[in-house]
Amino acid sequence: MFDKMTLQVLANHARAAAENMAHTLHRTAHSAFVKETQDFTVMLMDREGDTFAVPMDLGATWYPGLTYGRAITMVEEGYRPGDIAFTNDPYSGHVATHAPDTHLWKPVFAEDEIVAWTGGHIHNTDMGGAVPASLSRSLTEIHQEGLRFPPMKLVREGVFDAQILRIMETNVRKPALNIGDIKALVGALNTGERKVQAMIARFGKAGFLSGVAALKDQAEAQARALLAAIPDGDYSFADYADEDSDAANPCRLKLVLKIRGDAAVLDFTGSDPQLSSSLNVPSGGDPRHTMLLVGVYYVLYTLNPRILLNTGLTRPFTCIAPEGTVLNPVEPAAVGMRSLTCARLRSVIFGAFAQAIPERMPAAPAGNNCIVNVMTRDERSQKVVIAAVNPVVGGGGGMPHRDGTNGSGADAAYLKNTPIEITETEVPVEFVKYGLAQDTGGAGRWRGGLATEMAFRVFTPDSRITARNRDRSFFRPWGTLGGRAAGLADMVVNPGTPEERRMGSKDTAILQPGDVLEVRSAGGGGRGDPREREPWRVARDVARGYVSAEAARRDYGVILSGCEVDEAATVACRAALPPASEAFFHFGPEREGFETRWTPAAYDRLTEILAALPIHWRFFTKTEIFRRIEGNGAAAVEAAFAATCARFPEVPRPQARVEAAE
Repeated sequence: MFDKMTLQVLANHARAAAENMAHTLHRTAHSAFVKETQDFTVMLMDREGDTFAVPMDLGATWYPGLTYGRAITMVEEGYRPGDIAFTNDPYSGHVATHAPDTHLWKPVFAEDEIVAWTGGHIHNTDMGGAVPASLSRSLTEIHQEGLRFPPMKLVREGVFDAQILRIMETNVRKPALNIGDIKALVGALNTGERKVQAMIARFGKAGFLSGVAALKDQAEAQARALLAAIPDGDYSFADYADEDSDAANPCRLKLVLKIRGDAAVLDFTGSDPQLSSSLNVPSGGDPRHTMLLVGVYYVLYTLNPRILLNTGLTRPFTCIAPEGTVLNPVEPAAVGMRSLTCARLRSVIFGAFAQAIPERMPAAPAGNNCIVNVMTRDERSQKVVIAAVNPVVGGGGGMPHRDGTNGSGADAAYLKNTPIEITETEVPVEFVKYGLAQDTGGAGRWRGGLATEMAFRVFTPDSRITARNRDRSFFRPWGTLGGRAAGLADMVVNPGTPEERRMGSKDTAILQPGDVLEVRSAGGGGRGDPREREPWRVARDVARGYVSAEAARRDYGVILSGCEVDEAATVACRAALPPASEAFFHFGPEREGFETRWTPAAYDRLTEILAALPIHWRFFTKTEIFRRIEGNGAAAVEAAFAATCARFPEVPRPQARVEAAE
């Protein structure tokens, strides 16, 4: 048994090892998306493939509960020292969750026995497929999203498989970036292997193995202690992605969070069927899949910043995601934009926990981590350039005791911006704007964080832009406890000119020489009654350019005379403001208008109808019901379904199962 002090020493060693791996990858990566934006992970895993250590300061924060076990066992030939396996196939072991994410893992041997694994992923700039960067909402099947490798060996006893690299070079648009980043990750795995060997030398093989098990047990105990302090109950919440496909109907995610003692069930029954677009999340029905639990990690870490981040955190939780739904699709459903759906999944989890522990939870973050990719030609070298220009991340939600963070909100803050000087050096574009967008944070006692806005000019014909994960152009990030919903996201070509065109929720555009693309994220929701915000804070926001003088008057009832608060006018103005809503959430007029037709009862009936159909009929039927619905409520859904069946008599009718005669 490890005493607490020794266990903490091991935890520090493990975290330091993961940090060293991350720094190795960060320093040696080739693409800006890895070395600047930091869309990568590294981790240490026990011999079963369960993560027991991750870095805190570098890389994505989605994967402390990831297990490689299924992917490890799919390499049937076994492992030898120096071997490294890899996969980027979302449907093989459900480790990779879209094709650009290439995962690698390496065994660590002690006394001829595998005692641990080092692993991680990099997001490749491009994996081939239908569009540059491989990802778009419009893609309809996994085969359009680029080259896929099932779990196999990439390195055999220290030697790269040249044939695999040749296949990759032939099929991707920027092979040098892909292979350079992969080799950087191999270096990181080798660093991790050396650090694990050092831990074994210090603690002994048996001590290391028992210590790793104890680290996971400790994380589980910490998670259970937090759950036990939350009132038992069923907490329901739903939220929407703007579009389920090019058909432009919303995609609903629904959660019932059931907390009982020190355990919890996350039941996603009622979420939309798998989509004929790339917003599906390939969880494989794993009740503790890391993608389904990302929002939970953020909640647990918010409640206890000293909690250990490893797979032990997942043990108190069980997820229910019915097969054939957007959170558990079946192959060949496209999954490239799963990060957009995961952002909405996190807001659903935050909304449920906000009801359980309102005194400790913030309002909604932007939930919009738009990543802008450019494919253009460099006139100087006459070479085609493909690069991630920058993430456009929105603000965090207003917190219990402070404003939301500006421009780097909460659950997407791991995505780092690339200095525009570096981007302009590597990519032939010219930035004309990059900063915070005024009046985009939700009003509240604690204001929501501001959105980010970015605009750049291109110089060559047919420059192709993919702004993946664009969302919140229709459904706002919600406010809580009297706070207001935040500003919406937007994308515009040539703003303020006669050639201006708004892109709505579209995530692709073709630009011509001199065109300017402007992208804005959503802001974070506000928390608490805006009238309770101290006038001096509002005046400071105006002075900083965060809030306009008009919004100060309209949303906060604060009247300014120059830079100073007019106290008497402010008192009178606040007295004339309508009282804050007593509803726990404020969703904004768009969602409120949508739900006058699509009431909870209506959507529940829609879900029941779709769940009774074969999987391949569900999305089609949903789209047709949306097209034909009139009125509101469950009866309107029934009528629209009847009209759909009349138009398409081939739609299967649910029938009672008849047992075969013996």
